[in-house]
Amino acid sequence: MSKPLRYGVIGTGMMGIEHIRNIRVLDGARVAAICDTNAQSLAAGQDAVGDNVPAFESHIDLLAADICDALVVATPNMTHIDILLDIIDAGLPVLVEKPLCTTVSDCQRILAAAPPNALIWVGLEYRYIPAIEELIAKVREGTIGPVRMLGIREHRFPFLDKVDDWNRFNANTGGTLVEKCCHFFDLMRLIVQARPVRVYASGGQDVNHLDELYEGRQPDILDNAYVIVDFDSGARAMLDLCMFAEATRNQEEISVVGDRGKVEALIPDAVLRTGIRGRHWIGNVDEEPVENPEIRHAGYHHGSSYIEHLRFRDAVLGRASPESGLEAGLGSVALGEAAQLSIAEGRVIDMDEVIKPGNSDTGHG
Repeated sequence: MSKPLRYGVIGTGMMGIEHIRNIRVLDGARVAAICDTNAQSLAAGQDAVGDNVPAFESHIDLLAADICDALVVATPNMTHIDILLDIIDAGLPVLVEKPLCTTVSDCQRILAAAPPNALIWVGLEYRYIPAIEELIAKVREGTIGPVRMLGIREHRFPFLDKVDDWNRFNANTGGTLVEKCCHFFDLMRLIVQARPVRVYASGGQDVNHLDELYEGRQPDILDNAYVIVDFDSGARAMLDLCMFAEATRNQEEISVVGDRGKVEALIPDAVLRTGIRGRHWIGNVDEEPVENPEIRHAGYHHGSSYIEHLRFRDAVLGRASPESGLEAGLGSVALGEAAQLSIAEGRVIDMDEVIKPGNSDTGHG
């Protein structure tokens, strides 16, 4: 295209503004319109754009204006289903923030409604954090042999404040293991490259938001959990989540172990460690810093959102195949929903209970 790709950003809260900042430094792109139902968020979005672009209170009005080539949706989770169905009708490519929807059933509604050529990109940008992207490459190269075990630890701060504190309730988010941890379930599927078959989890709300009340209701979101996922390849993965552990060095630690060795990524240290059996020993492995020189805006996620925007732009322009599509969105939500159910009912959950046979998760995407 000789003219810049025109983006419409629907939802201009914290993540919407993050997307605006990425688009502003992206070659061949500009923000052409913004939308939010909250007046303060809309004003903040206008400030972030830096130019006087059309601002809408309704995504329907933005779509009707026909001034955008591509869209970004960064609205609260529970609104994704209706907004995406309208965007599918309009036929525009869209990058939607994770999770795709709050439930498997709503994700499946999107899959059923979207035509085969629809470009719907789910914002699972942790794939593109430089140390994690390099870890995935090492695994794909066969450096450590077939994946046997995968461990993901996120020890972090509590949920941030959002408009009207919508993220305090499972009904709005899908639950912590959908809202936050779909990133990690996406990484599990992407790294293991096999179909998840069962999930068992333990978790609770033990520290955060216990003194908050909203119209007499106390928040019900989990603040810690262990989740184990078995795959049909024989591999197993575990998530260790704690959301009151900000007094830590690395927020994320990811380790993958195969027959030949182990590779691990540490974030924000931005370090990759590789150990090969027979060559290395405990305390003596290869360690290298990792950075991506393409990144122009680091933002909230170590530059991964910028890399995601590069690739989404290229997909919109037909220069590259789409990544992180509807199957990835569905699969990451399904594992989160299964983990939430396992905790609620105190039992192992077979994935066929969550995604019925015939609509099954193929394992990656």
